[in-house]
Amino acid sequence: MPQRPDPERAAWASAAVRRFAAATNLLVAGRAVRVLGGDPRDAAALVALLTGLGAREAADVGATDQLWCLGDPDESTAAVEREADRPRGATLVVVDAGRYAPAVDEDAFGPVAPARPGVLAVPTLSDDVFLVSTGREPEDDPAAEARIRWARRHMPVARTVAAELRDGGLLRGTRVGVAMVLEPKTAVLSLLLRDAGAEVVVYAHADETDDAVAEVLRGAGLPVHADSTASLAEQHRLALAMLDTRPHVLLDDGSHLIRLAHQERPDLLPTMLGAAEETTSGLRPVRVMAERGALGIPVVAVNDARAKTCFDNRFGTGQSTVFATLDLVDALPSGGHRVRSGGTAVVAGFGPVGEGVAQVLVALGLRVTVAEVDPVRALQARFAGHAVAPLVDAVRDADLVVSASGVADTVDHVVLRACAAGAVVSVAGGVDDEVALIAATDAGAVRTTEAQHVERLTWPDGHHVLVLAGGSGVNTSAAEGNPVEIMDLSFAVQLGALRMLLEHGDELPRTVVPVDPAVDEATARVALAAWGSRVAPLPTGTAGLPLARQPGTGGVGPVRIAEQPADREPDVRTHRFGTPR
Repeated sequence: MPQRPDPERAAWASAAVRRFAAATNLLVAGRAVRVLGGDPRDAAALVALLTGLGAREAADVGATDQLWCLGDPDESTAAVEREADRPRGATLVVVDAGRYAPAVDEDAFGPVAPARPGVLAVPTLSDDVFLVSTGREPEDDPAAEARIRWARRHMPVARTVAAELRDGGLLRGTRVGVAMVLEPKTAVLSLLLRDAGAEVVVYAHADETDDAVAEVLRGAGLPVHADSTASLAEQHRLALAMLDTRPHVLLDDGSHLIRLAHQERPDLLPTMLGAAEETTSGLRPVRVMAERGALGIPVVAVNDARAKTCFDNRFGTGQSTVFATLDLVDALPSGGHRVRSGGTAVVAGFGPVGEGVAQVLVALGLRVTVAEVDPVRALQARFAGHAVAPLVDAVRDADLVVSASGVADTVDHVVLRACAAGAVVSVAGGVDDEVALIAATDAGAVRTTEAQHVERLTWPDGHHVLVLAGGSGVNTSAAEGNPVEIMDLSFAVQLGALRMLLEHGDELPRTVVPVDPAVDEATARVALAAWGSRVAPLPTGTAGLPLARQPGTGGVGPVRIAEQPADREPDVRTHRFGTPR
């Protein structure tokens, strides 16, 4: 078993990777990485962290996605120039991760230009080479247009599927309401829909609104009903104003607009083709509505698609939640909290989100205990190498508590009181009241602001915990949300669900509808091609139905997976006892 790096070296590697993610909003998992130069122990710590997060070391032959430079700038310059010789569109991110001094000489490549805050383009080398320094603090610069351009560059799958919708003319005359976290990736989705022929109207909750991004969309002619300073009453008014544009389709996150339409605009429902919902927590109430016969439109369960859940929930939310949590903790005085490298963490819930959160915490050197009420999932956590315990017991000695359940009152008042003094409480994704702050204040606890997005909750007896992002999803409230490549996959599935509604909305039952499995397959094949992986071709169709295209070759619509030819069907007779008679 490889030896763990010492805590100081592990903390340095953690900070370097998190600064890279904050600067780029890019994913670590699934990427080919190369670590160059520096102290071998530093390099080993960085490799261990990157591979623990799901990256792989690049082979001697083959493309490198991320080149992490630790040592001599001249060695780094030569390596960057070699790696820059790559197919057009294959992005290389060069990360200056020098621990004590810069490991990349930015002046060696000629003039550089900002690509987005914290990222420099190197046009003299290639349109596809970018530089990032982990030695700099992340820049606080709205630069919304640059961030949107950057996101679009890293969303080839959504671009490809949107092009299919545009070429087919399916969206002309269709009004699409987008009710999601309003940040650069959502802006790209909205603009792709507009370019494909849709009328697009946007809404976002106040704590999920990037005002600079909202202004860019307004400047592009899209109606945007969102304001980060809006009161609860103003958010209600903005949401109703979006519904009053009478969208034919809603793309929702949390099903808040779907439910609001049923509650306060029921006359809208007969004019709608349906909606698509992309979260676990949003589907739960919609399923209850369907069981009661109260759902007036078909709702496509985007969250349940494999191309969404297996990646967005696990790898995307896992990375973004833990990184955002530790970034907020790092900004606090060291004596004001318990979190430390090599410490302990509790993850409440072990669905795909909990799995991802636990994986990232372990990669960063924390020991994880999982609290899960479903015994099968609890057993999965045990098999994944985690301790398992009831939540109220697990939190007593934990430094960090992360709720990954998407269920209200997961971290209830009893659990908050049981937390170790100075523990940090964070939420992944999240629903209203997932952390029982109202019950705590009703019991006499006082909320005081420690730093941006950090509150101290103190009871009359002096017991205290730190709560991040007001108990909301820390990855969207206090950071830029899930990595771009992850949302590319999720939005591609959203577009596939939209196509289902456009083509079959009138035929679909007024219930929760699964995503056509062919959407999953088409999304994954386009993503694999975009990431430079070769896979076996689809089998030949038997009914003349379209197959998935690779980027730039044709169309990605919902495809039917071809049946096996009759001569390939398995023999249902057993041969174990000789040739059947």
